Formats: sequence, structure tokens, C-alpha cells
Amino acid sequence: MTREVLACPLCHEAKAVESFHRDIQREYVRCQQCGLVFVPPEYFLSLEAEKKYYDLHNNNPGDSNYRKFLGRLAQPLLEQLPPGSRGLDFGSGPGPTLSKMLTRAGLPTAIYDPFYCDDSLVWNQNYDFITASEVVEHLRRPHFELSRLWSLLRPGGILGVMTKRVIDRQRFSTWHYKNDPTHIAYFSETTFRWLADSWNADLQILGPDVVLLRK
Repeated sequence: MTREVLACPLCHEAKAVESFHRDIQREYVRCQQCGLVFVPPEYFLSLEAEKKYYDLHNNNPGDSNYRKFLGRLAQPLLEQLPPGSRGLDFGSGPGPTLSKMLTRAGLPTAIYDPFYCDDSLVWNQNYDFITASEVVEHLRRPHFELSRLWSLLRPGGILGVMTKRVIDRQRFSTWHYKNDPTHIAYFSETTFRWLADSWNADLQILGPDVVLLRK
């Protein structure tokens, strides 16, 4: 059933929003224009509850498995950016790790996180690259946040995103990724292609959960 009043938080389309899935906890809807699957705002956690959930995360920079996981985003950036390129890790979390990996490899990387490193000075800079690892699925205002990040990139700069992607309705129904109460926006390949078209960006889709958008 098409919903007329709920606008997509990414492309702002309202007329093309349709019911996609419902479970005992939440409803999920999909935008037929940009392909984003998202949770209506009435299901959002409070900011206090959201932070308490993040506080439970154990993202240890000394964990080799965690560094290997982040390497799926770090490695293509290291291959495509010249040494000395300066970047920002957006949504660095309680245990910043990707920024340390990139800095040690020759790409100095600042950090920002609304809960753990709310440094407004980062918005006064321009960057050669910006990373968002396991972040976009948490965004309440993806259009605002992603547009802001894109505006900070220099020409030729890269926005690197790591997030698991929606495949189809059937697989979504049994997908563990949707069960995290802080996950409220689910991107698909269609969504990233829509973003690339909107920004006139070059898109690289790398494996099941990494994309690069070059300005």
C-alpha cells in the first residue's frame, strides 16, 4: 500500500513510499525512487537510549579481526589516494580505529562522532576523502548528513561508505541486520546509484558492503 504522507529521508519523495516489511518490533518502508528502506520516525530510539546501545560496542583498535574488517574500506582508499591525502572519519564511534589505520598508512585522518567526538571544527575543513564505516544505517537525516559530507570533499575526493546492502524483500524479512534497534536506514545498490546520479559522482561498488563515490 502506497503511503502519501511519509517522505523519504534521503530523496524527500513522498508519493513513491510503500510498505516493505513489518515485524513485531517495527515497520519498514521503501522509497521506490531512490530505493532506500527506512524505519518511520515513531520507531526511533531516544538519543539517550541510542548512546547506551553504542556504549555496549566493543570496537577495540587492538583487535586484529576488527582491523581486518575495516581493511575492506581502508585498502581501496590507500590504493587510490596519494600519500598525504587528508581525510575525515565520520561516525568514528567509541573506539576510533579506521582513522588510526589510515593515519599510520600515510593518510592523516580526523574524526567526528555526534556522541563521542562532537568537534564542530571538522565542518570548517575540506578533505581529500571521508569515510563512513557502519554509519549510514544509523542516520535519521541521511540527506542532510550525506550532503554535508559531500560538500566538504575537494574535487576528485572520495566518500567511502561501508554498510550492508538490501537485496530484496524476501531476504530482508530474515536479515539479522534489520534487528539492531539503532539501524533505521538501509541502502541498496539502487540507492547508491541514485546518489551517484544526483551528485554526478563516479561510483565503485566493492563487494557486498563497500562503495566509493568520487567527486
